[in-house]
Formats: sequence, structure tokens, C-alpha cells
Amino acid sequence: MRSMTRYIDEDLHSAEFRECDLTGARLIGVVMQDAVIDGHVTNLVVNGVEVTEYVEAELDRRHPVRVLIRSEDPDDLREASRQLNAVWAATIERIRRTPGIERRSVNDEWSAVQTLRHLVFVHDSWFRRCCLGSTELFTPMGIGPTVEPYRGAHGLDLSLDPALDEIVSVRDAQAAELEAWLDEVTAVQLAARAPVPDDDVWPPYARGRLVRQCLGTVLKETFEHHTFCVRDLDLIEAQDAE
Repeated sequence: MRSMTRYIDEDLHSAEFRECDLTGARLIGVVMQDAVIDGHVTNLVVNGVEVTEYVEAELDRRHPVRVLIRSEDPDDLREASRQLNAVWAATIERIRRTPGIERRSVNDEWSAVQTLRHLVFVHDSWFRRCCLGSTELFTPMGIGPTVEPYRGAHGLDLSLDPALDEIVSVRDAQAAELEAWLDEVTAVQLAARAPVPDDDVWPPYARGRLVRQCLGTVLKETFEHHTFCVRDLDLIEAQDAE
């Protein structure tokens, strides 16, 4: 069991915890105003009330596609993919209306082009490798994990700086590939063990998962990174309007 790090009477005003594991954290007698929590959160108790179920229900209300993404029905998954492609297409058109905004970032988050490049990698790794069993090299422009030995590995080229149109062209081809596969996939195929190649290529922890689970990662990443991208575009435009 890990020992607990304790902070007593500390001023953590405006502290930022990024990519941290706070599992089991206890905040007792704290003052927390204007705080933001963004991440994988479960079993969160605030003043004795478990709030995760409420948060998840509210997110489903705001973004009904989340329900489709969690479905086991191939028809729902096809519809989820179509909706995600549509919202991304609209966001890319929004980006094109303000040249240069695609490379701007806020709060140390990815820019729009970095986000799209990450989704190029997500498709190659979680769909092509995990759902199709592909051993082909990743698309060089993709942005993957920063941990070794996977950083810049298996075809990724960290020196690249592709233009928006080039990235969008790749993403459009990937979206078409996924939709063509979804048009034919069955519930039985989704319930099968994912054909992840037996080599040391990302994602190593996908072995043993079902095809449905790997597909779920693709759809969830596509959705979540769209919400992040729109959030940051809103912030950039608000800053410019001041």
C-alpha cells in the first residue's frame, strides 16, 4: 500500500495538477472556490454526496452521442461515428474561417492541428492495429504517447509540421475507412477478442480486450478531443474579442 502524502495548512491556491493520479485523495476542511476538475473521475464524494452519477447524466444530456458510443448495438455505433464526423467537419470549417487559429493553444493544451494529429494516431493504433490486426507503420504525422519506447516509434516522425489541409485529408480518409468497416461489422465480430499484434507497439495494454472495447476507445477519443478543441477555440475567440 502506498503511503499517503499529507498537506496540512498549505496554501495551494491556483495549483494545477496535470496528468496526475489522485486516486484515493482526501480533501478535508478545504476551501475550494472556482475549481475545475477535468479527467477520469469516479466515486467522487462532495460533502457526503456522491456526485459522479449526476455529472455523467448531465454530460449525456448535453451530448447524447455519448450514449451511442457506449452502446453494444452496431447501428448505434454507426450513428455515433456519423455524428462525430459531422461535428468535426463543422469545427474544421469554423477553424478555416480564422486562419492561424489552428496553431494557437491555451492553458498548455494542444492546438487544433495537434489534436487532429493525435486522432490520426488514435485511428492507426486503436482501430487499425487493435480492431484490424494491422502491423503497418503509423502515419508519420501522428502524435502519440510521450513515454519511451513508444515516443516517435513505429513510423512516427516528430519533426513533421503538416498543414491543416494535409491533416484533414488524412483524417477524412481514416473516417471513411472506419465507416466502411462499421457498415459491415456485426455484433459477433465486436464481441470477439481484438486481434492485437504480438509486438511491442502502442497500445501494449490492449491485448486481451474485445474489438468493441478498442472501437470504443476510438469513438471516445474522437468525441472527447472534439469537446476539448471547441472549448479552446471558444477561449481563444473570447480572448481576441476583449
